Amino acid sequence: MRENYHEELNNVVDQLVSMNSNVRIAVHDATEALLNADLRIAERVIADDTRLDVMHEEIEKQCFQLLARQAPVAGELRTIVAALRMVFELARMGDLAAHVAKIARLRYPEHAVPDDLVANFTRMAEVADHMIASAGTTLSQRDVEEASKLAEHDEEMDDLRRQQFTMLLADDWPHGVEKAVDAALLGRYYERIADHSVAMGRRIIYLITGEAPEGENWPNA
Repeated sequence: MRENYHEELNNVVDQLVSMNSNVRIAVHDATEALLNADLRIAERVIADDTRLDVMHEEIEKQCFQLLARQAPVAGELRTIVAALRMVFELARMGDLAAHVAKIARLRYPEHAVPDDLVANFTRMAEVADHMIASAGTTLSQRDVEEASKLAEHDEEMDDLRRQQFTMLLADDWPHGVEKAVDAALLGRYYERIADHSVAMGRRIIYLITGEAPEGENWPNA
């Protein structure tokens, strides 16, 4: 009986890893739509967000069923609690990818990102992609050491965000208010994706060790 219960818990973790992969694709595709002004890809990312919402609901439902069926102990309870939080983080990352795609769609056929900021957003997207991939790998491999590095990667994202504001607030910003607002929102979306990845890492460490890291580098997104 307990062995079947553990198999179901492992299945929940496997589904989280699968959802993480789908979120990574969504963020990658949203970035492509944004930087290339690709309406077709933007529409696909927005439509596919419904599929991520369904995955969210299914995983959450399974977690509640596992809670109700038996009284989970120690590590079992940690797995369920961590899974409920991680599926929330993943759903929010999917929503943020859709927000990026919606701005790309709104400004089509123009590019929402001015040429001056393309390099900055390209690097932001690379950092976000690496962090999402790392979160998925650490979850599937139960790798505490790799999970701990997520907070370090988030520091680069924060630096990129500061560089953006330096450009947006400069007296010689040439692109007008609309472009500045778009860039500020988009930067915030990528920054939040990174924050949710760090929160994933925090939950993974809690799942494995029973203790969640604390401090300003570990936001509970």
